[in-house]
Amino acid sequence: MTLAVPTDDFDCQSCGACCSYSQDWPRFSLETDEELDRIPAEYLSADLGGMRCEDNRCSALDGKLGVHVGCKIYAVRPIVCRTCMPGDDECLMARHKLSQKVLL
Repeated sequence: MTLAVPTDDFDCQSCGACCSYSQDWPRFSLETDEELDRIPAEYLSADLGGMRCEDNRCSALDGKLGVHVGCKIYAVRPIVCRTCMPGDDECLMARHKLSQKVLL
């Protein structure tokens, strides 16, 4: 079995695992009201506590997981998205979960 998102290259634009890990992951925490106002309403969850997700995938994620992805709101993405770094614990956990679903 070949993993679709090998952990040795950490190319975020060909992965997308962190943006499709869980509906609970893209929650707002330390954002100011001004920062939240910059995020288009169509990407906000109904309770306004985080990003809107469909089947654990953030609605602002564009593209095909494991192939090529991008964030539609990259410049104004939430803090949780900014703090997830390639190769950190959250990244590895999300990549592992994605690799169980997406194969090359």
